[in-house]
Amino acid sequence: MSNKISSAPSCADPFDPESISMSEALDKIQQRVLPVHACERLPIRECLDRVNNEAVKSPHNVPPLPNSAMDGFAVAIGSLAQGEVTELEEVGTAFAGNPFNGNCGPGQCVRIMTGALVPEGTDAVIMQEQVEITETGKIRVDSDHRVGENIRLAGEDVVKGEIVIDAGARLSPADIGVLASLGIGQLQVKRKPVVAFFSTGDELVSIGEKLQPGKIYDSNRYSLHCMLSRMAVDVIDLGVVKDEPAAMREVLENASKRADLIISTGGVSVGEADYIKPALADLGTTEFWKIAIKPGRPLTFGQIDASIFMGLPGNPVAVMVTFSQFVVPAIDALAGAKPRRPALFRARALDAMRKKPGRYEFQRGIATLDDKNEWQVAKTGKQGSGILTSMSRANCFIVLPDENDGVEAGDEVQIQFFDWSL
Repeated sequence: MSNKISSAPSCADPFDPESISMSEALDKIQQRVLPVHACERLPIRECLDRVNNEAVKSPHNVPPLPNSAMDGFAVAIGSLAQGEVTELEEVGTAFAGNPFNGNCGPGQCVRIMTGALVPEGTDAVIMQEQVEITETGKIRVDSDHRVGENIRLAGEDVVKGEIVIDAGARLSPADIGVLASLGIGQLQVKRKPVVAFFSTGDELVSIGEKLQPGKIYDSNRYSLHCMLSRMAVDVIDLGVVKDEPAAMREVLENASKRADLIISTGGVSVGEADYIKPALADLGTTEFWKIAIKPGRPLTFGQIDASIFMGLPGNPVAVMVTFSQFVVPAIDALAGAKPRRPALFRARALDAMRKKPGRYEFQRGIATLDDKNEWQVAKTGKQGSGILTSMSRANCFIVLPDENDGVEAGDEVQIQFFDWSL
């Protein structure tokens, strides 16, 4: 008789044949999740982080007319003597918003401020630091200057008819500024996706309740709420759902009528009290339920009617890892935004890290700059998926690809800085 038992693949194994790769999971999410159709027209002040529905074309040139990029003197280059110093008479001043309305003739110049329209008869602006002013008030200028110097041309920033913001762009503060510079006060944007979320587990209690033996406070809903609050979504907190088949079915059925995306934490593994998978099988479809990553292997992705369902693991670190890597792209797709992936940076590992090939790992790290202004990264300590302080002490993930077989101190690794809004 063998002295070993036959066991099923588990989260302790480096590879599970039932798991799909991280890239496969992301592909399936992008293929399945469709953008919301409804739009709304809003004042641009309310459009930050919203997704633009239609390409925006500029109604005019920016700037509309040539203007000065410097404080100085507007001159005609042709009136300057080559190889010599020329004395010019100042005939007026041009201010931003209050142009010089006369003509600048030969032997003359106009005092000009940054942003002021370039006067007729001039084709260059000479910085005030590059001229001499005589006792009689004349301006002395050498010939080392060129046509167009320190002048912002009409349309230099934006040409009339040019697309300045693409459809599907998530609007940044700079985008809002561009719209304002064009005189556009309202914009048509996609409506916010509606995201409902809940926790599962009879062991969970809410803050303010007394902890009984075997009970724990529900931290996942607070982390999820904060991460969702950084995104342009409408949030529905469904609380804690009991570990009962009927309760699970009811919450999923009701949520599918209200939300574009349903997120659960816990209850998606293979335990006897994990009721999400059978409820999802009755109400909708399951695309996958295991991903070859650590932490976060048990992640269920499916659909109930028109609602997308994502069942995240129960361990708090795994919740935050899977949210950043999979939920954020799903919300992007729902919102109709261009897909985003977190940037990776090279860093020198300060600690050794154990790992077996077969799955992606996201260890928590503290990245700092060394004396050469290059990134170095140290682990935050114990890396268990239930150790939430490993996240609160960290500022990045140390990303170890599936083929990686461990890291020695001094090795180069890739890091991904935290930015839940991405």
